[in-house]
Amino acid sequence: MPEIIKLEQPRDGVALVTMTNPAINNHGSWIGIAELAAAIKRAREAGARVTVLASGVPGHWFEHAWLKDLADAIEGKPTTAEGVAWFNALYEIGKTHVVTIAAVSGDCSGGGAELGWACDMRIAEEQALFAQPEIQIALTTGIGGTCRLARLIGRTATAEMVMLGRPMTARRIYQLGGVNEVVPAGKSVEVALEWATTIAARPAKALSTLKQILIDNDEMNLTEALNNEQRLFQTVAQTPEAIRTMRETQARFDHGESIRSVYGLPRSS
Repeated sequence: MPEIIKLEQPRDGVALVTMTNPAINNHGSWIGIAELAAAIKRAREAGARVTVLASGVPGHWFEHAWLKDLADAIEGKPTTAEGVAWFNALYEIGKTHVVTIAAVSGDCSGGGAELGWACDMRIAEEQALFAQPEIQIALTTGIGGTCRLARLIGRTATAEMVMLGRPMTARRIYQLGGVNEVVPAGKSVEVALEWATTIAARPAKALSTLKQILIDNDEMNLTEALNNEQRLFQTVAQTPEAIRTMRETQARFDHGESIRSVYGLPRSS
């Protein structure tokens, strides 16, 4: 069987996981998703601080579930792997010690898009389309294509997307807040790796705690979330690394450096 998933470590602390299954245009066969989950886990266990998810099939990122596997699973027939693979992949994407970036180089849909919504950040190429087409297959979304997406782009836009079942452009998803940046064709992995390299160099304790705050925020009301954020802040602020870095940063200001020189400028679009 041809290799579906490739795991690389192109930069220190950064893993690149690429799905290449041209026979079914990167639709999510159970075996492909199982291998994806396993690769993300291996990257984490090998010390990756950031994992970039990419596609090796032109025109497609991660597409919806391979319908043969899905129908066979529902009817109790043999499938290419266990269906729990989808939840294993989501579990790995949600691990607080690894930031995940989706480098969306082509169309993504259904369960594939749901994996993308679960990532911490999304870099999309300008020609990419995003879709939750389940309604056209007489289905509903099942792993975040309504619930998680509504938290990213809002209820109204999500209702349009899931009830019409038609795709939206990368640019529109960006305008709605579901994509961090839209880049020219062929640039998503390059830009994602640039972001990943910067993030991987950030202090590990603060980074993983920020991801935990983001995750917790989705489950809490505002009062609970604010109390939780302060509690987790205290666990980081009291570490020797935080105290040392605060003093070093203040010394730079005291020597005349500006906010812009210390913290940097926005990325030019």
